[in-house]
Amino acid sequence: MNFQLNSWGSPPWKIDFRPPKRALPDRVDFAVIGAGFTGLAAAAWLRLLAPEKSVAVLEAFHIGAGASGRTGGMALSDTAAGDQRGLGDVLAGLEKILKKLRANCDLHLGGAWEIARSGNTEGLRTSLVQWNDSGTLRVVNEVPGGTLDPGKLVSGLARAAHRQGVRVYENHRVASVEWSATPEIHVGDGRGNIRKLTAAKIIFATNALSLDVSGLRDEMHPRLTLAVLAKPVSEKVLAAIGLGERKPFYTVDFPYLWGRVRRDRSVVWGAGLVQSPDEDDLERVDIAAPEPAQIFARLEERVRRLHPALEKTEFTHRWGGPILFRDSWKPVFDWHPRNVEHGRNAIVAGAYAGHGVALSSYLGTWAAEVLLGKRKLPRWGAIKTLHLTEKVKQVPSRLP
Repeated sequence: MNFQLNSWGSPPWKIDFRPPKRALPDRVDFAVIGAGFTGLAAAAWLRLLAPEKSVAVLEAFHIGAGASGRTGGMALSDTAAGDQRGLGDVLAGLEKILKKLRANCDLHLGGAWEIARSGNTEGLRTSLVQWNDSGTLRVVNEVPGGTLDPGKLVSGLARAAHRQGVRVYENHRVASVEWSATPEIHVGDGRGNIRKLTAAKIIFATNALSLDVSGLRDEMHPRLTLAVLAKPVSEKVLAAIGLGERKPFYTVDFPYLWGRVRRDRSVVWGAGLVQSPDEDDLERVDIAAPEPAQIFARLEERVRRLHPALEKTEFTHRWGGPILFRDSWKPVFDWHPRNVEHGRNAIVAGAYAGHGVALSSYLGTWAAEVLLGKRKLPRWGAIKTLHLTEKVKQVPSRLP
């Protein structure tokens, strides 16, 4: 099947960097599979720390085509399963990475709101938010977090990688890997040809896509999460609906809802998860199909009913972005399951479950340091801890 990028809709931000076209080499020191936040940050960091090493990024479509270019842009701390031993301060780490790589993405870390219905709000503080949504939604907690522009972050990381001498190959899908002490990557060039690339070490940063190549086909729950963009409103309207402080928000109970205000006063609203027709191939999802279209229509009508100031809201964009869950809600951050017997030279990172905006770049640079022998992988990201008999927990928080 030929995946059409517009089948997932178009988000409102732009990625304004395209890497120059080059011939694929026969061998590199490091191959990074996936040109999103994780892959681009990892590649740039590898060259920053080891400028004598060659680094190639292999992207099936164009940079940011997956989750990174289609996220809502809400940056949250920790993981979807909370803080983990040795994780460190993710948001402070993200700021450090962006400063080091000179990647500007309009990052603003002014906190994030957890909101909930009045029936589940013990210790409720004064809330500017008063929305009618299966009860009254109010702010119940403020947590570390903020917002950024996903298009600028993808572009900024790609430029940083380019400045460091990383070679990024768009429209180069990895078909398979032949495992050995020096893995051989089989790469399609978009024209039906397969090239072979030998890499001393590999980082798999494809998240919810290419689960076969990442060795995670039977252990993950890929979905497409949906979002819409409302036209810019006045400061008066933002104040009336309680979003004048520009803090992003997400519900901690059902029905789920999340969103944020952009710099031009347009508002992103998100809710809903769509499963692919065959359960795990998200490239087959078309947001114009009946099920996603109905979810979008319900979401837009739901927004209009939240508050009288929103009843005439108009929407300009609908889009979906891939998201990956594991049963424990902890990220995958471990050696590739088929690689361990060959000397541990390939790392898999993903399954951020909505926390990838900050966590992906953070773990990407961590993975680079592991492959350079400067750091170790944490235990909480181990693939062997997956429990396939468990079902995905119905925890609505922290999914944007």
